[in-house]
Amino acid sequence: MTTINDSAIVTEVTDLYFKYEEALGDNNLEVMDSLFWDAPEVVRFGITENLYGGDEIRNFRVSRSNPKLEREILNLKVVTFGKDAATVTLEFRRNINGIERFGRQSQTWYRFTEGWKVVSAHVSLLPV
Repeated sequence: MTTINDSAIVTEVTDLYFKYEEALGDNNLEVMDSLFWDAPEVVRFGITENLYGGDEIRNFRVSRSNPKLEREILNLKVVTFGKDAATVTLEFRRNINGIERFGRQSQTWYRFTEGWKVVSAHVSLLPV
């Protein structure tokens, strides 16, 4: 039977998520890249883009016009399934061109032999 929300695994994935969030706020491309699976199967659906594979995700981040994404995290949920799979979901609030916007994000994490990696991600904004 699969253990749901083993506290040690939840802590491990939560810490990795906050490492990702810090890298996102600082536009630390190296850290963000290290936390995403570098494979053709990785997917990131963003606010205005659908990205397939590590190269597309990396190229998007390098060319982003507003690379520093400061935001307030709300309603963070980390759910683990056994020792090797987890989901992270959250809501966020950020200021875009002087307008307060709310959004949501989800990530699926998997533990490979080299460590935890995001294998699927989604970011969206709610309508104004």
